[in-house]
Amino acid sequence: MRSSSRTLPATLPARTATVLTALALCASLAACGQNSDGGSKAEKSGGKGSTIGIAMPTKSSERWIADGRNMAAEFHKLGYKTDLQYGEDDVDQQVSQIENMITKGVDVLVIAAIDGRALGDVLRQAGEQGIRVIAYDRLILGSPDVDYYASFDNEKVGELQAGYILDRLGLESGTAKGPFNIELFAGSPDDNNTRYFFQGAWKTLKPYLDKQQLVVRSKQTKLDQITTLRWDGGTAQKRMDDLLTSSYSSADVDAVLSPYDGISIGVISALKSDGYGTAAKPYPVVTGQDAEIASVKSIIAGQQTQTVYKDTRALAKQAVQMADAVLNDKKPEVNDTTTYDNEKKVVPSFLLDPVSVDKSNYRAELVDSGYLKESDLR
Repeated sequence: MRSSSRTLPATLPARTATVLTALALCASLAACGQNSDGGSKAEKSGGKGSTIGIAMPTKSSERWIADGRNMAAEFHKLGYKTDLQYGEDDVDQQVSQIENMITKGVDVLVIAAIDGRALGDVLRQAGEQGIRVIAYDRLILGSPDVDYYASFDNEKVGELQAGYILDRLGLESGTAKGPFNIELFAGSPDDNNTRYFFQGAWKTLKPYLDKQQLVVRSKQTKLDQITTLRWDGGTAQKRMDDLLTSSYSSADVDAVLSPYDGISIGVISALKSDGYGTAAKPYPVVTGQDAEIASVKSIIAGQQTQTVYKDTRALAKQAVQMADAVLNDKKPEVNDTTTYDNEKKVVPSFLLDPVSVDKSNYRAELVDSGYLKESDLR
């Protein structure tokens, strides 16, 4: 922005000239630095040619690789440069990567946080430099410097998973009364989405748990009892092993609420080791999320039962549209302005719809849409 200061007449006294120059400079800085909330941070400006910092959590999950690749491609189509980094589930590493992006002068940050509560200090640095922040799929907590949030309807994900269990067991239709044995798994405790996934599932399952048509033999039903740090499949496998040993020596598991495909694969490995997967002892209903190739293959093979498909291509496009809008002084499209309170502010959000996928519709939803190739599933 051009300065509003003007050349001072040469005849002004030196002290007067100095004061007027300082006042003009202050007015110019104020004009540049005032944001829409009345704060004092300057905002980055500029469109095409700007650089977008993209901070993804890990390459250990194929979905995050795809998310980063899809966003970078969409930004490049619009003429933006990108700095794409993966934190490999190391919080300190992700913080350092974001600090480096800020130092290099990125214009917008798109962040899928490893730990939603660990970014307050580094985002304060971004805010002070006028760098807008878009939380990607995982809400960043405890920071006023989060401008927008792009995600899926996370509570609906849990509703789809739990509803699928009820349907497969015949409880929803009333063709079966139970009781059926179910065990519950949740995502990482440092990921805000974990709470929303579980809320959706819990409110769907609770009426049947109250009537004891569903029974959790381990009695582990509280969120802090069932979380899986970093969504790790090995951690889930160990917990499932322990549950089978402690609670199922004389009974079988009929269903496992799993929030994510990587956890599902770990759960199934434990079940297989315990003799499940035979005609006499079939696998229970096992849910999942993200439609990862290994889990879709598992569904086709009759092991995992369901996954929730979230078209990350659409999510990437939404985040790109948000960034493009703020860099061109426009308001991004949002469809939720009440749900996602990050403890400092309600973050304006755009939520996409997830889709339940099983053996009956995986081809139509995943292959025919181009999300996966037929060759991926062989």
